[in-house]
Amino acid sequence: MKYVIIGLGVFGSSLAQKLTQSGNEVIGVDNKMNKVDAIKEKVTHAICLDSTDPVAVTNLPLRDTDVVIICIGENEGANIMATALMKKLQVKRLISRAVSPLHETILEAMGVDEIVHPEEETADRWANRLDIYGVVDSFQLTREYNIIEAAVPEKYVGKNLLELDFQEKFNVVVMSTLRIEEEKNLLGVNKKVKKVQGVASASTVLKKDDILVLYGNINNIKKLLAEG
Repeated sequence: MKYVIIGLGVFGSSLAQKLTQSGNEVIGVDNKMNKVDAIKEKVTHAICLDSTDPVAVTNLPLRDTDVVIICIGENEGANIMATALMKKLQVKRLISRAVSPLHETILEAMGVDEIVHPEEETADRWANRLDIYGVVDSFQLTREYNIIEAAVPEKYVGKNLLELDFQEKFNVVVMSTLRIEEEKNLLGVNKKVKKVQGVASASTVLKKDDILVLYGNINNIKKLLAEG
């Protein structure tokens, strides 16, 4: 996977390094040379440029990038401008950081569905979320065991948990399922929220676009998702 991470503060630089360590190609971007110098040996490429400048960002390989993550936190205006520019350039997948409820509302109004809250979410959690295909969210309990939210693989759609028997085949427990619904934010703009469908049971049928809440060893969860 190819990532462009804009904003190399504590969260952005940590996320860039973790994704690089997982074998991904990562370009770190910041408008301060000292931050670029601090990380240039730890990621694939590090570039000093102003991400709010439409001309400057043409130097980034955005067409070949899978995910662009705006991690700018100290300047909400710069964050919003950089996000708007990436929306205009129609990058494949855009994730942006919010530092306040109002900032989050503005990003939602701009049509940004994936929003980072570094004060609540760690770089480790986002690295897992981005590095494993199909993962919506990740909560690390120990070094090996995680609770993972993942999209239901197509192979499992329409089947119940009794016939799938994930616990026997993969030693992974399905704790619950989630469904994406829309509700209005403070500006009256629709935003996507996850709704818990209750505790999973043997009779729970997996539906298209549902999200599985899985508990188990991270390697076993990867096998379950890969086979789907």
